[in-house]
Amino acid sequence: MKAIVLEAPGRTVVKEVEEARHGDGEVLLRVRMVGLCGSDLNSYRGRNPLVSYPRIPGHEIAATVVDPGSSTEWKTGTDVTLSPYAACGRCAACERGRLNACKDNQTLGVQRDGALTELIAVPAAKLYCANLTLKELCLVEPLTVGFHAVDRGRVKAEDTVAVFGCGGVGLGVVAGAAFRGARVIGIDLDDDKLKTARKAGAAEAINSRTSDVHARFMDMTNGRGPDVVIEAIGLPATYRAAVEEVAYAGRVVYIGWAKEEVAYETRPFVHKELDILGSRNAMPEDFREVIRMLEAKRFPVDTAVTHIVPFEETPKILEEWSKEPARFTKIMVEVS
Repeated sequence: MKAIVLEAPGRTVVKEVEEARHGDGEVLLRVRMVGLCGSDLNSYRGRNPLVSYPRIPGHEIAATVVDPGSSTEWKTGTDVTLSPYAACGRCAACERGRLNACKDNQTLGVQRDGALTELIAVPAAKLYCANLTLKELCLVEPLTVGFHAVDRGRVKAEDTVAVFGCGGVGLGVVAGAAFRGARVIGIDLDDDKLKTARKAGAAEAINSRTSDVHARFMDMTNGRGPDVVIEAIGLPATYRAAVEEVAYAGRVVYIGWAKEEVAYETRPFVHKELDILGSRNAMPEDFREVIRMLEAKRFPVDTAVTHIVPFEETPKILEEWSKEPARFTKIMVEVS
């Protein structure tokens, strides 16, 4: 069967690999569509420390059941998406029931080969079906990352939530907070991304290139600041801004990884008595909540997905994306 293989940083090929077969407790899937995310781009660029080469990327998946194996729950021909994470079950996080934060997590396309191939075998327990199109199914996993951050921030309908970064992950945060009934403020440098954020549920939008974010926050919140600030970029400036701008007794959630050390004035941590939280991957309930949101047609799918390419053009689109990342919001690959 054919697969997309990252042979080395900057070198991607279409090649024949051994055909997938399901083992005990696994379901064999025909991959239909795969979304590309920032981790795939970092893997292509050689900047993902968790990836070794060669590697088949891809963990945002829409697929069809080919052979359910011993599973009685899944039937041939059912369209599904799936959770790409594999937890060890033994570490401190797993013992606390937080499998998403497993110390030795293995994610498809990162620590192990992913879904940019014709067939893939996965545990039956990882599958989710829904009344969704293939494109919508392919969006479930990336949106769960933002929904999990919203859950970590304990977002409620009465909250005002500020989201730094309205790219793929940030849109999930915007949609997740809005789905809970919160008032959402999207912040980004790109007006097009802010327009999409409004379609995803943001009540207000701030272009931080042209506006004073602090002044706008003060005006929008009667001088209080947002109740929750969620950082979905990974820059020292926005890491600091999250703490500086959040309201007293507020919550700060970090999704993005800053690529360099962040220097803080720590007084606000204590003076405001903040809850400062990390957020990683997603839990099963996040998948179910995203599916409910998508089935309710509460997300601008056609606006958010900017590029759909044939399987054979994956090496070309990765190269173009690496050269001009601002041109792309969400890329999907049609596999079959």
